[in-house]
Amino acid sequence: MEEIQIITPEEVQKKLEEGVKLELVDVRENEEVASGMIQEAKHIRMGDIPANLDYFDKEKEYIFICRSGGRSANVCYYLQDQGYKVRNMVGGMMNWTGGTK
Repeated sequence: MEEIQIITPEEVQKKLEEGVKLELVDVRENEEVASGMIQEAKHIRMGDIPANLDYFDKEKEYIFICRSGGRSANVCYYLQDQGYKVRNMVGGMMNWTGGTK
């Protein structure tokens, strides 16, 4: 199994502050995102990822986010096996210090 690329919450925040367009996907459950998620992120629950493969473009890189980085890593392995470019935000929202919506 190929290793998953990672990115830190600090790196994500810095890129967003610099105006870099990132494809962020929050895979947490509805009740988790109700307490806040990164403004630029799209919410697709982990269990809904297989049914939403048409949302993803194999030419783009996606950064996956969950509470601590475990579920998003699983999503990354799944999508990487399907041929998508992915990164896992290590530490997840527990380590996010930026703003939320």
